Amino acid sequence: MPTMQRRKYAILGVGGLGGFYGARLQRAGLEVHYLLHRDYDHVKQYGLKIESVDGDFVLPQVNAYQSVQQMPTCDVVAIALKTTQNGLLPDLLPPLIQPGGVVLVLQNGLGIEPEIAAIVPQARILGGLCFLCANKVGPGHIRHLDYGQIVLGAYQPGDVPAGITPEMEQVAADFRQAGIALRLEPDLLLARWQKLVWNIPFNGLSVVLNAQTDALMANPAARSLAFSLMQEVAAAAAAVGRTIPPDFLETMLTHTENMCPYRTSMKLDYDAHRPMEIETMFGNPLRVAQAKAVATPKIEMLYQQLLFLSASLRGT
Repeated sequence: MPTMQRRKYAILGVGGLGGFYGARLQRAGLEVHYLLHRDYDHVKQYGLKIESVDGDFVLPQVNAYQSVQQMPTCDVVAIALKTTQNGLLPDLLPPLIQPGGVVLVLQNGLGIEPEIAAIVPQARILGGLCFLCANKVGPGHIRHLDYGQIVLGAYQPGDVPAGITPEMEQVAADFRQAGIALRLEPDLLLARWQKLVWNIPFNGLSVVLNAQTDALMANPAARSLAFSLMQEVAAAAAAVGRTIPPDFLETMLTHTENMCPYRTSMKLDYDAHRPMEIETMFGNPLRVAQAKAVATPKIEMLYQQLLFLSASLRGT
């Protein structure tokens, strides 16, 4: 991957997350190419509009495409699709990756990187855990409400800690140039379990209890339930050799208390009758816990409730 010249980025999935980070990279002078579906005509004509707590801006012209066959190969391909669309990746990724290129997985959940490695074994794979409150509120229109930091790690087969790789440092330099806070994590699997400490309780409970984050935190019963779910995530992580200390759980609760009222990505999907990321966010961690004989009854109940609600949306 180029170290001196500017790297080219492809963004797969231009929703709240992909649209926000892609636009920030382009605004900082990097070459960015966007794969779009429903918004293609609008974005091709009008570009991207970003409303942000860090300052609003508009990109009147962007490199917009409807097909990967129309796109150039890129140094970094960022996957910002929902994991429910990962069945598309065998067709999307191979045409876009340059030799020695990087796939940057900006997705929630567990067990994603091994599947990507099987599709593009020649690529270096990074996982980015995004602590971002941003939603798409209209065609090509992204609203950034809070936070934005990415925790970045490198994938190695067997989920062995990879340390800090040159590819991590190069991608981090680009994102920092774009004003995006980024922390390098030597152990990607640990970072994924840490993100699940937040995602499992708040994405799941927001759907099942029909509540935003502020309502969940303001209710003692819901807050207690969220903390119990966090403890079960930490117990499952410990079973695979990843220690998450109790003060990390408290920090996540404090961050959630302090963030602006937020409707989670899973709640947005449920309300819009879109598929929810149940398997990567709940099913995969639950199966890991079960394989290690770790009791996670509250996660299991939440998983089953979400499966029921998902089936109800589909009418099955």
